[in-house]
Amino acid sequence: MVMPHSHDAAARTDHALETSRRGMRTLAISFAVLTVTALAQVVVFMMSGSVALLGDTLHNFADALTAVPLAIAFTVGRRMASRRFTYGYGRAEDLAGIVIVVIIAASAGLAGYEAVQRLVNPREIQALGWVAAAGVIGFLGNELVARYRIKVGREIGSAALVADGLHARTDGFTSLAVLVGAAGVWAGWPYADPVIGLLITVAILYVLRDAAREVYHRLMDAVDPALIAQAEQVVAETPGVHGVGSLRMRWIGHSLRAEVDLLVDHRLSLVQAHAIAAEAEHRLIHHLPRLTAATVHADPDGPAEHDHHASLTNHRMIPS
Repeated sequence: MVMPHSHDAAARTDHALETSRRGMRTLAISFAVLTVTALAQVVVFMMSGSVALLGDTLHNFADALTAVPLAIAFTVGRRMASRRFTYGYGRAEDLAGIVIVVIIAASAGLAGYEAVQRLVNPREIQALGWVAAAGVIGFLGNELVARYRIKVGREIGSAALVADGLHARTDGFTSLAVLVGAAGVWAGWPYADPVIGLLITVAILYVLRDAAREVYHRLMDAVDPALIAQAEQVVAETPGVHGVGSLRMRWIGHSLRAEVDLLVDHRLSLVQAHAIAAEAEHRLIHHLPRLTAATVHADPDGPAEHDHHASLTNHRMIPS
């Protein structure tokens, strides 16, 4: 409360490292929870011999292993920017997001395949009570991990971590399929397990769509329009700013970067115009928590007959 705050490069780097550390902690805790869940299911499988439970157990082990590409991405993202990678290595998270989307797609394919196989060749399930309990354990473990990953992912702005949380949620649904299928078999309907499996496959495909859309938007530099509107308002309210020419934002990993063109009085000195631009950047960093840097360009707002960008007219892309 009494120490001055800072917006220099070192402070921004420390913030980026802290969010990466939170991501790594989340992955470690998630890995531990899912591993314990899968091991508990292994014990029940050895007691019951349920092939359905075996498939769900292997799936949970696979879900725990999805933490590996994310951990690699967070580790790589900590590296400092270089002359080749001038924006740093934050995009590694987006590449990890692609891997996770592929894993979700494979999960949907495997779940659908197993469901069809069980419709064609029904299998008897033993020790239904233990199998049902293992299904509940699988659901609770995955849902706990899903909520934690999604919460932290949204707080630090990691689309890959959110996608991995959605993936954990699909595995929870798969575990519920084991529970519901066991209940149906207990009620005397042997096809309950594969039918529920097909319905869960459809649910996984919906989650896949959402996760793929989120990762796709990140790869295409999409930003929430409401965030753009908020940033424009912050810049426009900065003393000395006559207007906002353009404002662009993009995600680099779980950090935001911005480029702003603003208008100032053409009679101001370079020092005065720079002070206004610096204040605009200062306000942006304060109002947009995950914004780590903003490049602010001040344009003179003068008489209409003076075109200060005439030499660039033929080099600028005109939006269609």
